[in-house]
Amino acid sequence: MTHLSFDQLKDRLAGIVPEFELEAKFEIAQEILELKREKNAVILGHNYMEPALFHIIPDYTGDSLELSRVAARTDAEIIVFCGVRFMAETAKILNPGKTVLLPSTKAGCSLAASITAEDVRRLKERFPGVPVVTYVNTYADVKAESDVCCTSSNAVAVVESLQSDTVIFLPDEYLARNIARETGKRIIFPTLDEGAPGELGYEMIGWHGRCEVHERYTVQDIEDVRRMFPDVVILSHPECSPEVVEASDFAGSTTAMIRYVEKSNAPRYLLLTECSMGDNVMAAYPEKEFVRLCTVRCPHMNQITLEDTLNALKLGRHVIEVPEDIRVRAAKALERMIAIGPNGKRD
Repeated sequence: MTHLSFDQLKDRLAGIVPEFELEAKFEIAQEILELKREKNAVILGHNYMEPALFHIIPDYTGDSLELSRVAARTDAEIIVFCGVRFMAETAKILNPGKTVLLPSTKAGCSLAASITAEDVRRLKERFPGVPVVTYVNTYADVKAESDVCCTSSNAVAVVESLQSDTVIFLPDEYLARNIARETGKRIIFPTLDEGAPGELGYEMIGWHGRCEVHERYTVQDIEDVRRMFPDVVILSHPECSPEVVEASDFAGSTTAMIRYVEKSNAPRYLLLTECSMGDNVMAAYPEKEFVRLCTVRCPHMNQITLEDTLNALKLGRHVIEVPEDIRVRAAKALERMIAIGPNGKRD
């Protein structure tokens, strides 16, 4: 990623970040970039990072699958992950000999916290022999109990690659429902008392986790916007409810949304995803018109600031560690995920 001059940033983020704020953040960013060079570090920035950070310091930006691929092949000695804890853990799992830093210990994830390794073990006992697909938005010990991980961009390909009549898909309830709809599988949620192990006819077993940001978007939101802007193209993330996804014009990962905007010529767009993601896309495509419907920033992604990123490099904090027995098992699930391309073909 090419680092921009202050004037270039000012033009790109006009109307999104006030100039006085950008000046202060730009100074901090220059110190970060100098320390990064001195320490042979690489900075990874998730698409949900706030605009000033996202457009200044990362060497690579993207969704969790893209950043997982970068983390797996980097030559840097230090990885600074501007994202949330499960992402930094993923980088450490794939790079056991490197130092991985997470700028804030408060950068967790409501979805990752919705399931534990013990929960997975109990499901495996209840449904013996059924392969476990775990969304990458989980902690390392949960990944270690899984057969393969997936992201929102390759979830369908991962499920279909297993060639199994039945799959356990964890932990995002809405993503599971959307995948079930797309693959034609019938899904039950034992934790929600929807079906039981003895019930015939199910092909997917889901969990009750949800993203606290994406679950807040509703069909009513879509209908309200369409009344005001009948020509709007609405893009949603598959962590939104199936009803919202069905009412949208396109559903896909954050990277898929960006590519859709880049390649299409709609009169205007609405992105039903994290607020900063919308701001970052607006900044990248100033010639395109966007409708803003931002109800909430991810409170966990919002914990990552330029100031904390600077301190992470200065003080070598906060170091991410994963116990080796967990890391080895989790690495197998992640490596299987990385090997599966978006169309189910192995790299």
